[in-house]
Amino acid sequence: MDEDFRNLGTSERAQNCSKAYFQDVSDQVTMKKMKVLSFCHSSRSSFPLPGFIVFFLTCYVHKMESATFTVIGPRDPVTAILGQETVLPCHLSPRMSAANMEVRWFHSEFSTAVHLYRDGKDQYERQMPEYQGRTELLKAGLTDGNVHLRLLNIRRSDEGQYHCFVQDDTFYEEAVLELWIAGLGSAPLLSVEGHQDGGIRVVCRSAGWYPEPEVLWRNLNGRHLPSLSVTKSQGDNSLFETETAVIVTEHLNQNLSSCIRNTVLNQEKESAVYIADPFFPKVNPWMVGLSVILVVLLCCIGLTGYLFKMKGKLTEEVGKRDIEIGKRDIEIDKRDKEISKRDREIEKRDNEIRWRRSVAPIEEANVTLDPDTAHPHLILTEAGKSVTRGDTWQDLPDTPERFDSRVCVLGCGGFTAGRHCWEVEVEGAGGWAVGVARESVRRKGRIRCSPEEGIWAVEWDWWGQFWALTSPVTPLTRSRAPSRIRVCLDCDRGQVTFIEAGDEAPIFTFPPGSVPGGRIRPWLWVRGGSRLRLCP
Repeated sequence: MDEDFRNLGTSERAQNCSKAYFQDVSDQVTMKKMKVLSFCHSSRSSFPLPGFIVFFLTCYVHKMESATFTVIGPRDPVTAILGQETVLPCHLSPRMSAANMEVRWFHSEFSTAVHLYRDGKDQYERQMPEYQGRTELLKAGLTDGNVHLRLLNIRRSDEGQYHCFVQDDTFYEEAVLELWIAGLGSAPLLSVEGHQDGGIRVVCRSAGWYPEPEVLWRNLNGRHLPSLSVTKSQGDNSLFETETAVIVTEHLNQNLSSCIRNTVLNQEKESAVYIADPFFPKVNPWMVGLSVILVVLLCCIGLTGYLFKMKGKLTEEVGKRDIEIGKRDIEIDKRDKEISKRDREIEKRDNEIRWRRSVAPIEEANVTLDPDTAHPHLILTEAGKSVTRGDTWQDLPDTPERFDSRVCVLGCGGFTAGRHCWEVEVEGAGGWAVGVARESVRRKGRIRCSPEEGIWAVEWDWWGQFWALTSPVTPLTRSRAPSRIRVCLDCDRGQVTFIEAGDEAPIFTFPPGSVPGGRIRPWLWVRGGSRLRLCP
């Protein structure tokens, strides 16, 4: 796929950029011809045979210097950390010296260079202002065909596509690579901000993250704690700032930590805090005892007065009470009849529900995987029933239907109505995700797995954590990864349910109305070390 894209980019670059450098190439060729003819004429006038030999050798060397080559860059995106430096790798194949060639690194516009090397030296006067003093062509590898570019003091604006263009006389080639930027923010700053709801409110703040990080609270046992509130915002530098709060209760989660994770780098920063018992609100036992005694005394005084007052009316009240008891008995009989009638109606309704379910049962779907949507790293086997992640990028057509960033694949066909169910068997110790997606889900570039993107799924990550991919994600209590998951899709209600097929234990349910109308297709995401198989 990269080879096709590189050839397409070279063709377009030839059309769009030839005017910019064709005149320079033509002048260089004309100058070389004039020098050769002048030398040959001078040699021919005195020594005809040696002049012919020099002319032949000059043409042969010029031909060898103009030999064809290919510019090769990395297949996967290069990830760089804000404020640090990175190297954009690129080399010639076959290996040959690029010391006397033109090497141009640029974004989309050929004329605006990120870095330009020509005539054996760097041409800084044609460099974009925002890259001045921040680029270096690694010249130690030029003789081996390496044209790597070092980029210093990485900024948020550096993210995007880079073109590596190499020209030798009249022949040129280029490669395109992608640079992803990630930022590790500050360590979480924990602060205690008073009492709330019988506990202590603890707030975690951090800044300088990119892209948007994940924020988690954990107790001493590593169990995730629900956040009271989560706020994420972008500052003037386009970096994310987070603020989240949790309520700490005595003897339950006094030891806790806040963890902020960068999903691109798979790195995290964590801070912990312990709140001692004296900080929790206390009640004086002597005050409690005194309050109880006062309440008891007041009740006794009030009860005594009430008894003396009611003694004279006791006889009269007994007769009235008997009449009221008779009326209550009649009302109780009437209510019993109404309850019996409601019970019969409920039983009738339950029978009707069971009848409707028998008329419209859940359909066991025979799902197969669609190879036209599979990421080039995925390997499909068993007639589209099994998928694993390979180590190499396969040479597959880069069609609009194929994922090129997330290593995932869709099922064939899809569903628009009815109730459907299928099972996925999980093998291996790597990460994975199972669920459904809209047929129109985005396939290109960075994809965030969430209902807003059109994906409803559960994920087992590399750290042994189980998540429902809501927005934000919902932690699921599982000590081990399920070996077989049943996915139940109700198109009419817009609901997806995940069940552990072994013991029929429910895992998670996206509530009714979560999945909008339209065609919905099965969706799998595979990381290294895992194998997912659709059960027949």
